[in-house]
Amino acid sequence: MLRIINLSKSFNKNTDNEINIFNNLNLKIEANKSTAIIGPNGCGKSTLLNIIGGSISKDYGQIQLKGKDISELKEEQRAIYIGRVYQDPSMGVSPSLTILENMSLADKKGEKFTLRKLIKKNNIDRYVELLKDLDLGLEKKLNTKVKFLSGGQRQSLSLVMAAMKHPDLLLLDEHTAALDPKTSSVVMKKTKELIKKYSITTIMITHNMKDAIEYSDRIIMLNNGKVVLDKPSLNVTENELVKIYRTNIQENIA
Repeated sequence: MLRIINLSKSFNKNTDNEINIFNNLNLKIEANKSTAIIGPNGCGKSTLLNIIGGSISKDYGQIQLKGKDISELKEEQRAIYIGRVYQDPSMGVSPSLTILENMSLADKKGEKFTLRKLIKKNNIDRYVELLKDLDLGLEKKLNTKVKFLSGGQRQSLSLVMAAMKHPDLLLLDEHTAALDPKTSSVVMKKTKELIKKYSITTIMITHNMKDAIEYSDRIIMLNNGKVVLDKPSLNVTENELVKIYRTNIQENIA
C-alpha cells in the first residue's frame, strides 16, 4: 500500500553539524492496517512522517502510495490522498473559523472553491452525523468558533476532518501528546473507531507504549534512522518495548 524505497535524508549537509537521519531505509506499510512507529527522540519518527506528507523533501529514494510515486508531489498535492492530525491541537483546524466552516473546508480538499460557496446546506446533515459519532456534543456547536473548544475537542474535530474524505493514508503525529491522560484516552478510542469504520491505512507516532500495542496492528521501533523492531502488536509486550527502548537510548548516550 505504502512503500518507502531506499530513503535517505540528511540535515545541514557538508557542515560540521551534518546529521544523517536515514540511509537507504526501506519499509512496506500494509493496507487497512494501523502501524505504530515508536523510538527515542531524534530517531527519525517525525522526519519520516514529514517526508511522507511532503513537508520535508527527501534526498534520495522513493515514496509510493498505492503503486503511485508521490515523491515529487508538493505537500498540498499529497493532501488529496493523505490525511493528517498533528500534535498541536490547533494545527489541524482553523481556530478563527466555526466548526461548520472547518468541516466545509475539509470537505472541499482537492477541489477548487471560493469562500462564498464554501458552505453547502445539503452537506450539514452529514457533518452533524459525523460529529455525533464523537459523542462530544460538537454537532450542537456548529456555529461555535474552534478557538473556544478544548484541546480534546479540537483534536477530535481534526480527526473527523482528516478522515471524512476517506484518505488513502492517515498520519497521526503524536496527536494525543498535548492532552491530559483522560482526554487522550477518549481521543484514542475515537481514533480506533474511525480507522475501523473507514478501513483507513494509518501510521501513528507515539511515545506511549501501551497505546502503541492497544491501538495498532503492527509496531515499528526506529533508532538512528534504522528499524530495530518490527512485530505484530499482538506478539509484543509493553515490558519488551520498554526494555528495547531503554537499551537503544543507552546506546545513543554511549
